[in-house]
Amino acid sequence: MEQEVQQDQSLPAEEKNNRSQKAKNEIVEWLKAIVIALVLVILIRWLLFKPFVVDGPSMQPNFSTGERVIVNEILYDIREPKRGEVIVFHVPSEGRDFIKRVIAVAGDTVQVQGDTVTVNGQKVNETYIQGAIDAAEASGGTYNVKDFPNEQFPDGKVPAGHVFVMGDNRPNSTDSRMIGYVSLKEIIGRADVIFWPIGEIKWINH
Repeated sequence: MEQEVQQDQSLPAEEKNNRSQKAKNEIVEWLKAIVIALVLVILIRWLLFKPFVVDGPSMQPNFSTGERVIVNEILYDIREPKRGEVIVFHVPSEGRDFIKRVIAVAGDTVQVQGDTVTVNGQKVNETYIQGAIDAAEASGGTYNVKDFPNEQFPDGKVPAGHVFVMGDNRPNSTDSRMIGYVSLKEIIGRADVIFWPIGEIKWINH
């Protein structure tokens, strides 16, 4: 009888030890998961994506100074840029990075006359700045202001390995109309997400 009582008293202690061990195992598993997640975030951050701070008015009204965007660095290792995509690229002559929109790609013939942009003879439907164009024309002016200098690029044909880019804020943008065609080698990636300010978080419309 005395032996049975001792065995009964030992059961709660064993159960307590089992629960304690389970809790420790769960903590270890959570720590492993957190470490793996952090490693993945770091790898994704440094190998695939890069933050970029918008500086200047050249992409207004769609991008503003101080906004932070996530740039997809891997996309253009898989394919070349497409018309309408917003890209970040390095400009050696300026010693800094620009953010602009791709208007034409290699082999395209591009012309800018007033507020009309044509690629391969077809007018580009620029819905992303149509409101600004309408406002400029309503006041008797033009939105582009700076025409594509055809005397500098007589045929307007984008060479292989390059793109033609323009800022959304046409009157106040240093882009291919001034710096020439952008080499694919200088492109850092595609701007995909505005992540700051918090209230302005959104996917970028290409």
